[in-house]
Amino acid sequence: MSVSLEIEADDVRIIRALQIDPRASFAVIGAALGLPESAVGRRYRRMRGDGVIRVAGIVDPGALGQSKWLVRLRCRPGSVTAIADALAKRDDVSWVALTAAGSEITCAVRSRTPEQRDDLLGQRLPRTAAVLDINAAAMLRQFVGGRGHYWAALNGVLTEKEEEALGRDGNPFEESPVVARDPLTLSRADEKLLAALAIDGRASLVELAAAAGLTPGRVSRRLETLVARKVVHVDVEIAATALGYHARAALWLRVHPSAVKSVGRALAEQPEVAFASAVSGPYNIHAVAGCRDLDELFEFTSDRIGSLSGLQSMEVSPIHQQLKQAGTRLAGERLVS
Repeated sequence: MSVSLEIEADDVRIIRALQIDPRASFAVIGAALGLPESAVGRRYRRMRGDGVIRVAGIVDPGALGQSKWLVRLRCRPGSVTAIADALAKRDDVSWVALTAAGSEITCAVRSRTPEQRDDLLGQRLPRTAAVLDINAAAMLRQFVGGRGHYWAALNGVLTEKEEEALGRDGNPFEESPVVARDPLTLSRADEKLLAALAIDGRASLVELAAAAGLTPGRVSRRLETLVARKVVHVDVEIAATALGYHARAALWLRVHPSAVKSVGRALAEQPEVAFASAVSGPYNIHAVAGCRDLDELFEFTSDRIGSLSGLQSMEVSPIHQQLKQAGTRLAGERLVS
């Protein structure tokens, strides 16, 4: 992401407003922030075109009864980029990064069916000759990231009055089971609606209705139900480097079992943490942190994370290259799809 993009203070305020209400009209955002509606629209379209932000509907397979997995792959030298690119092209892989100086791949698998998951984790990856080792961990509880949560790094950008005008949620860190106890079954119209929302999370009700073959009124009611049942949330993806966050890392924590909840909740309150979940395996918490530089990452992990009660050990694996985040592909540091 070139620094010549010149992200300005009002751009950041608009991004924060979209975090609070991703589908708010430009008029509503402008009224809340004291900006002309036309200026909000112009700035949004420029940031979207430059790959700074992308608004998209993200389906949570947990609401449909399917588990989610975090996978670490150790590969033969020279093969990592090709394997990571192939994973990033899959619809059921939502997050792909190269870590360990580019010798390891970390990815998030969000398959919609058990067959799709088993084909990838049980057949395709193990049979890939260039894959030396696979470590798959099931997500057990998500503390922050997705499901309507928003990156706390932008807390304080808007005043309380401005956030209230946009309908700020008083508790953005609501926890819930990763896999719903009463999963929802989607109709064909639901699938079409979600597919359109995945392309553009700000698509109008008229556009969504045309895609789903429903009336705008029925689409509005159905979308409200899907959001309430946590089948989908409208996510604002941000190119972190555009906001000055150049050092990102995957954190793998080994925590005493009695402290997993308290550590996970503490991580969710840290502005640097964009994602945190309890997982199965030798490391029982995984998180993704973003800092402005490596020195800030060191201070954050050693002082604030290292001092958490119950932490037994931690692996800090800097992200060498991000290929996909929350379902959005990246080209360099730009969001492209």
